[in-house]
Amino acid sequence: MPKSENQKLKLLYIAKILKEETDENHPIKASELIRRLSEYDISVERKTIYSDIESLRDFGMEIMLTKTKNNGGYYLISDDFELAEIKLLVDMVQASRFITTKKSRSLIKKLETLTNMHSAKELSRDVYVIGRAKSENENVFYNVDDIHTAINQGNSISFKLTRYKVNKEQEYKNDGAVYTVSPYYLTWNNENYYLIAVDHKYGAIRHYRVDRMKNIEINNEPRQFGDLFKNFDIAEYTKSSFNMFNGDMTRVSIKFPMPLLDVVIDRFGKDVSIRGAGDYFLATMDVAASGQFYGWIAGLGKGVQIESPSSIKKAYHEYLGELYNQS
Repeated sequence: MPKSENQKLKLLYIAKILKEETDENHPIKASELIRRLSEYDISVERKTIYSDIESLRDFGMEIMLTKTKNNGGYYLISDDFELAEIKLLVDMVQASRFITTKKSRSLIKKLETLTNMHSAKELSRDVYVIGRAKSENENVFYNVDDIHTAINQGNSISFKLTRYKVNKEQEYKNDGAVYTVSPYYLTWNNENYYLIAVDHKYGAIRHYRVDRMKNIEINNEPRQFGDLFKNFDIAEYTKSSFNMFNGDMTRVSIKFPMPLLDVVIDRFGKDVSIRGAGDYFLATMDVAASGQFYGWIAGLGKGVQIESPSSIKKAYHEYLGELYNQS
């Protein structure tokens, strides 16, 4: 009886079956392997299965044999990703705000292929994130890739920026003006991607939310203003540009009640200067003194006081006064 064309692919199909259908709790018997191979029009004897398994082991596949009476057989130990690691990736994809629902489902389907069919069933899980809406910009996924490409190639990019209208529809900012910038860094802050670049019009470092960028084009011209980044510290820039809102950088000292110590360190990191004083501590840090910053301070409640400089303390009091007058 002539052999089928698939016969030469026998080892590959055995590896495929072991990878997709087996684990420690779901081994496969030699007799079942023979039956499964027949579905691919491959005929094989039991003794040949044993030598094929040894060949795959010699190749580097970690194939184990369990000899339990009711559930014996061969299974593959995967060294790519542990199931717990894939579950973590799935949770991150589901919780990520910048990935659309449609793209999340697509990515999770691909993650399921990293494990066998039994473990894949455990990846059908829901991560509930309170008060967080998924992005509706399907292009943001590809915007990130385009920006990385431009950075790696050292080219400038052009794009338009969008904003919401009262009716919740988006429109272009500045009547659809085209922004041309030299991209240098991508950073993740407050669950959004931001591009850190130099605006060609003003020759100054700016940051832009990637999900608000549309019609990105990679230009043929090389990026400029590299000298602005000679001593640039992206971690410090991100931390200092408080929640990515603009404002004048100022060193401030603030007195906090001791229970807020974790809050301050989570916000500013361990590099923040802290000095304990009884039930309070004094923290000194560089911040962008903006309404966002003052709103954060006010939201921490009673007991938080800006100690210095006096100009920031005064500006904070004026901010509170304006809020009171609006009520």
